[in-house]
Amino acid sequence: MNEKELENLLKDEGFSGIFVHTDRPRAHYPDHTHSGVTAHIVLEGEITVSSEGATKTYRVGDRFDVPAGAVHSAKIGPSGCRYMIGEK
Repeated sequence: MNEKELENLLKDEGFSGIFVHTDRPRAHYPDHTHSGVTAHIVLEGEITVSSEGATKTYRVGDRFDVPAGAVHSAKIGPSGCRYMIGEK
């Protein structure tokens, strides 16, 4: 799917505030929460997310959703990461 199709998919699922974000290589986000559900689709690079005792790395084409209020952290891969985010 291209970026427009991914954006439309998120809209069809009720996500709004859809945008593309780019992180620098090896950026780190310590434990935090969001007030609403967020969907993330990796467009370039990779991101490793830790939440509820589990850690998983997501690469190009992968999607992960973070429930509202879920404590999570993220580490960006060595080549950075570009991803689409939708918020509910």
